Formats: sequence, structure tokens, C-alpha cells
Amino acid sequence: MRVLLKVSMDTEKANEAISHGTLPKLIEQSMEQIKPEAAYFTAENGQRTAYMVFDMQDSSLMPVISEPFFQNLGAEITYTPVMNYDDVQKGLSQLGR
Repeated sequence: MRVLLKVSMDTEKANEAISHGTLPKLIEQSMEQIKPEAAYFTAENGQRTAYMVFDMQDSSLMPVISEPFFQNLGAEITYTPVMNYDDVQKGLSQLGR
């Protein structure tokens, strides 16, 4: 299932991770692991925030993906199912109009 992963990082912990050089490594490892079709980085509500869209093969991967962000960055994580345009078209075609 295609999902949108949102990672909102605690500012102090992210500052420490930048100082120690671990933030770039954590992001790189995450990108290699989930192979997102898109990844964006911004500031939201005063926190460094990452958005990644990827195909989650199994929900049991949620702890594997989330824990490094929880443990190293005190992050808040959300997973949201999402569709691309092709998915929407496919879904709408099944409405039986």
C-alpha cells in the first residue's frame, strides 16, 4: 500500500543529531530502506519535518521504520494511506456508474 510517512523531529534532538553528524546518516538509511517514490523536507510548526511517499509491503515494517526516528530524534510519526492519480482513476472506475 502506498503511504505518506510524516516525520516531525524534536528541535533539540535534531540539533544534537546534526552536531554529531547522525541526522544525515539516519535520513540516508531510511531512504535506502523504504525507497520512497518521493521525499520532501521542510519546516512545519517550528520543527524539521520530512515527508516520504513509499510502498509499504507489510504493516509489520512500521516499528522498523519508526523506531530510529523515535529513539534518535524524539520524532512524531504519522502514516497516511495515499493514492496517486492512477489509483484514483482505478478506484473511481469501480464505482459502477
